[in-house]
Amino acid sequence: MARYQGGHNAGHTVTVGGKRYVLHLIPSGILHPGKVCVIGNGVVVDPMALLEEIETLQNLGISAEGRLFVSDRAHMIMPYHRAMEAGEETARADRAIGTTSRGIGPCYEDKMGRRGIRMGDFFSDERFAAKIRENVRLKNSVLQEVYGREPLDAEDTLREYRAVCEKIKPFITDTAEYLNRQIKKGKRVLFEGAQGTLLDVDHGTYPYVTASNATAGGACTGTGVGPTAIHGVVGIAKAYTTRVGAGPFPTELTDSVGEHLQARGAEFGASTGRPRRTGWFDAMVVRYSSRINNVDTLVITKLDVLDELGEIRICTGYTMGGRRLEGFPTDIDTLEQCQPVYESHPGWLSDTSAVNRYAALPPPARRYLERLSALIETDISVISTGPDRSETIMSDENSKLRKLLLTADY
Repeated sequence: MARYQGGHNAGHTVTVGGKRYVLHLIPSGILHPGKVCVIGNGVVVDPMALLEEIETLQNLGISAEGRLFVSDRAHMIMPYHRAMEAGEETARADRAIGTTSRGIGPCYEDKMGRRGIRMGDFFSDERFAAKIRENVRLKNSVLQEVYGREPLDAEDTLREYRAVCEKIKPFITDTAEYLNRQIKKGKRVLFEGAQGTLLDVDHGTYPYVTASNATAGGACTGTGVGPTAIHGVVGIAKAYTTRVGAGPFPTELTDSVGEHLQARGAEFGASTGRPRRTGWFDAMVVRYSSRINNVDTLVITKLDVLDELGEIRICTGYTMGGRRLEGFPTDIDTLEQCQPVYESHPGWLSDTSAVNRYAALPPPARRYLERLSALIETDISVISTGPDRSETIMSDENSKLRKLLLTADY
């Protein structure tokens, strides 16, 4: 399993065997014995957060030794990145993006500015120390003069990071070479993203986006595996829509229904605990995402969250100024003015949690899923009705996902 972008601003909550795990950097495959996990070069890594995650897993009886590899090209998040992001968000005031202030964006800025510190730099103590001292000097001038914050001490940072990086040094390697070698041997690789399409820095609702390419194309640049080696793309969407942070959200519900979705769906960020904004399923967004990622098939999660609703709506399109839009708008000002066009569907008002056969779903639930598939023009292969692996429906024995999993030539 290879993670290809983002940082510890992401959170994946996974339930296996009734136990709940929250992961931020390490791919969730680490929970399965014998599986190897890779943190690719497209990820920005906070060494402190990574070490904490490794030690937390160790305390749970899950060893990362020999099963986790971290790219020597992955960039390090440093204390000055967090300080810079917090200062910038505060300065924006009511124009704040809604970042996690964990240093993700500033780290990517340094990467593109060619002044970043990569995991492999730790193998040369002289280079490592020189980069930290120079970067702290540059950042302190901005922190003090622009944001009015206290300066950081380069030597404190150097001592702290030397100690932590020494502990994660055994995990650092050339992961691009490793992945390509394993693929040549016939091993299968599952690439794991961290954020959704609308948070992609190029294809999302800019500027309310993350600082990396969360779309499927990021798997290539973020791991060093070429596009012809990848055989399929599986998209994941909830049975309703959520968003964390600021930015336009045409189907957002700020009423009791929205509160119900938030509470029933436990819509709170795994990394930050921030409540997620909730709304009706937006077919415009998911159809756009499906096209941008060239999705082969879709997984629909949290269907059971809708169980208690007598009426369920689907956004089929947008209007602006009385005119129906043809596609998803890329301009943020246009999107903020859009009004959703809804169609209404009857709810099923019955418990679907733990249902694991498509035929056992209530007829209104099946019709709802079939309508989603038609609107987004994408096959739905899997439906989740609860957090446990057993609460999963493979909708069709001949589904595209099954073919992707079973045949490398698909």
